[in-house]
Amino acid sequence: MRREAPGPNRVLPLLMLVALAAWLGLEVVSVAPNRIVPGTGFRAHEVTGWAGALAGCLPLLAVTALAWRPTPGRLGFALALVVLLLMLLPAWLGLAAMRLIDPDLPQARLGLGAASWGLLFLLLLALVELRSRLDLPRLVGWGLLLPVLAAWWFALVTWLEPLALLREYRGRSDQFAAAVWHHLALVGAAVAASLLLGVSLALLMRRHAGLQKAGFGVLNFLQTIPSLALFGLLLAPLAWLSANVDWLAALGVRGIGWAPAFLALLGYSLLPMVRNTFVALEGVDPGVVESARGMGMSRGQVFLQVRLPLALPVMLEGVRITTVQAIGLTAVAALIGAGGLGGFIFQGLGQAAMDLVLLGALPILVMALVADALLGALTERLHPGGGR
Repeated sequence: MRREAPGPNRVLPLLMLVALAAWLGLEVVSVAPNRIVPGTGFRAHEVTGWAGALAGCLPLLAVTALAWRPTPGRLGFALALVVLLLMLLPAWLGLAAMRLIDPDLPQARLGLGAASWGLLFLLLLALVELRSRLDLPRLVGWGLLLPVLAAWWFALVTWLEPLALLREYRGRSDQFAAAVWHHLALVGAAVAASLLLGVSLALLMRRHAGLQKAGFGVLNFLQTIPSLALFGLLLAPLAWLSANVDWLAALGVRGIGWAPAFLALLGYSLLPMVRNTFVALEGVDPGVVESARGMGMSRGQVFLQVRLPLALPVMLEGVRITTVQAIGLTAVAALIGAGGLGGFIFQGLGQAAMDLVLLGALPILVMALVADALLGALTERLHPGGGR
């Protein structure tokens, strides 16, 4: 059966035209003689000349033309061009490093300019738009990133050695691995605890209607407290408990460190977890429940075999929201000595070293995107008729 051509696409041409303006008008890279001295920015034509800069515009214009009157075949070709552009960007950065960095300055470093970050962002948005337009399976969409990641990895281990972000990582590789582990451990512990406590609270609220208003009132109040203020409120009681309860002190509970970070993350995570669980369980069709009871199922069987499976997709939405929120908030916990990737962010801000900030911020962004995508895919799969 022949597929119908997609409708007019105005999003993709707009993305490509903005990318074109960024490519020609903004600085693509910056070069600094060392870590301390601010870098000098270079536009595309200052790296390769106007001929090279204009040649780089051709693929962007081609994607714009293909998307202006889209058909499945044209959009498929546009998708291939976008993937190719993402793969060629590190090669272009390698060319910039070769032309702009003096080999007599071993401490010189190459930084990505606003145009490079803009191109990355806009091309990834174009990739998402094309996957959606072509109605590709989610796994195919993830598979399109594999050659892009392979190209970037190959460039990083070969010709992108002067890249400032890579040099920041190499100088802190052991600290980076430990920070990633601490970040994931804190997020995992907070999400797991909020899941157990949130489901329990939701079940209690369903059984005792009087708890609903008070429970949601307290949880909503916790959400209004700024994270730094909550850390400050927890400092004194946790310090007192550490000084007066020996087994808590042995566990490492103090006014600063992992304990206040864990409690704050737990407090912020409870509202979406409880709300989604409560709404999911309440939203199960009463007719289905009555049918199950009519078949002779006990209350426990009805809950485990009927109500819980039907409520699971909405409950997973709560887990997804909680996980993404916790990944971001854990960065702030570095201010109270909880570890994690936030430490690099605040060190970089204190030293005015933006590449060090990015060393902490980019992995947090990747974690959040991966968690959102995986949990979102699982939620879609569990929905009736899901699977794409």
